[in-house]
Amino acid sequence: MDMKGLREKAGLRTVDVASRLGIAESTVRNWDIGRHTPRLPIEDIPKFLEVYQCTLEEVIEAAKESKRKFDASHS
Repeated sequence: MDMKGLREKAGLRTVDVASRLGIAESTVRNWDIGRHTPRLPIEDIPKFLEVYQCTLEEVIEAAKESKRKFDASHS
């Protein structure tokens, strides 16, 4: 599962994630497509996991998968 799949599994739109985490919607879209991986201050990680309703391991694997897909489509 990639980042978009993880977000959709939680029943969230990009705007929902952005507003809950206080970030730009474009940032969430970039996570979804694998252009960027989530980079958060350590104190924001619990909130991120709560919003996405996942474990740290799940988000790490989802971010890797999104990056893999992005790299494959841009090579």
